[in-house]
Amino acid sequence: MPVLSRFLIEPDEDGVFVSECPVLPGCISQGKTRDEAVVNIRDAIQGYLHSLAKHKEAIRGPVSEEMVEVPV
Repeated sequence: MPVLSRFLIEPDEDGVFVSECPVLPGCISQGKTRDEAVVNIRDAIQGYLHSLAKHKEAIRGPVSEEMVEVPV
């Protein structure tokens, strides 16, 4: 069964795109391009979920997200 997973992606100081899945601690990947980073984080998430299943560990619940206004 497919799982939808939210991830963050941003360029680092070297121009590499870093992708991270906040709901899966430590699930981080990267790519030379944005598209490559998306493919790589998809593979990383799949491997992470496979490892959780293999070790009979639960997937964390969803991360809640909110916005806060900060005066500058």
